[in-house]
Amino acid sequence: MTAAASPTPLERLSRPGAGVLSAIVMACALAPPVRSAPAQNDQSDIVVAAPTQVARSVWLISGALRPKREPDGNTVVFEGPTGLVVVDTGRHLAHRMAIRAFAESRRLPIVAIVNSHWHLDHVSGNPGLKAAYPGAKVYASRAIDGALAGFLAKSGDDSRAYLKSKNIPPETRRDILGDLATAANGAALRPDVPLDASRVLTLAGRTMALNLAPDAATAGDVWVYDRASRVAAVGDLVTMPSPFLDTACPEGWRAALLEIWKTPFKIAIPGHGSPMSRDQFAIWRAAFIALIDCSGSKRTKAECAADWTGATASLRGPDPRDRDVSRKMTEYYVADVLHANGGKSAYCRAT
Repeated sequence: MTAAASPTPLERLSRPGAGVLSAIVMACALAPPVRSAPAQNDQSDIVVAAPTQVARSVWLISGALRPKREPDGNTVVFEGPTGLVVVDTGRHLAHRMAIRAFAESRRLPIVAIVNSHWHLDHVSGNPGLKAAYPGAKVYASRAIDGALAGFLAKSGDDSRAYLKSKNIPPETRRDILGDLATAANGAALRPDVPLDASRVLTLAGRTMALNLAPDAATAGDVWVYDRASRVAAVGDLVTMPSPFLDTACPEGWRAALLEIWKTPFKIAIPGHGSPMSRDQFAIWRAAFIALIDCSGSKRTKAECAADWTGATASLRGPDPRDRDVSRKMTEYYVADVLHANGGKSAYCRAT
C-alpha cells in the first residue's frame, strides 16, 4: 500500500479522522520502526509524553500519531479546588493510565469528563476512568447516538472484513480489535449529562463554559472555555497537520471557529497538535477557510493542499516529513471527502 492509497476501514473506524491512514502509512515509511510485541493487549511500544503545564492549573497530556498505531487525541486537565476536569480521554490504555497517574500525582479525584466529540481517539478512555473514579460524570453532545447507529456500525462491519488481510502489522491489528471492542460497548460512551445547548457550569469548583457547536467537525462538538486561565480546549475543531474532515460539515465548522475567535482566550489547545496563541489560531482559521473555499473551486487537490501546507508552515516543526504528511492528508480530504460528497463529508446531515 502506498501513501496515496484510499483509506481503509481501520481509518474509518478509528477517529475516524484522519485521512490519517495516509499519515500513518507515511509515518511508517519515514520513521524508525517500533518494536512489535506478541501479546494481544501489549502496548509497550507506546510512550506517552509527560504532562506539560500550559497555564495556571491547566495541563496538557499530548496525544500522538505513531507508526502502525491508531492515534490518541490530546487530553486537557483543569484542576479545581475539589478535583480535576478531564477534556478527552484518548484511545490507548497507556494514554488512559497517564491520565490516572497525573490525577494520583495531584492527589485529586477526576470529577468530570468532557468529550469534545465522539471520535474513538477522544472517548475510548471514558469507561476505564469512570471505573477508577465512579463519581465522575461525562459531559458531551448526543452525537454519539447517531455515530453508534450509523458510522461506527458500518465501520465495524468493514473492519471485520479488513482483519482478514494477512498484511496488517500486529500493532495495527491490536488497535482495530480494541476499537471494535470499544464500539461494541458503545453504551458506555454515552454522556451522563447530555449537552443540547451551550452551558456555563461549575465543575470541580471551577466555572467553565461548555460550548456546543452543531454540525461542525461532527454532528455535535463541545469546546471548553475556562475564564480563569483564558484557555480554550477546542478538540478537533483545530488539528494539525491537517483538518480532519471525515465527519465534517464545513459551514458549521467555520461558524464554530468564529465563535472561538470571539472568545478572549490566550491559549487554544487543539485536539491534535501543540497549543496555539491567538495569532497562531488566526493563521490556522484563515488557512481552514481558504482550504474550504479552494475545495469548492475548480482548483486541484494538489493546489489546495499546497496552499494549506504553505499557510500553516509556521505551525509545524522544521522536519520536511511533517510537510509531506500534511500535504498527503490534505489532498486526501479535498479529493476523497469534499470533492466526492459535494463539499462536505458523507456524514454531514446539515442542509
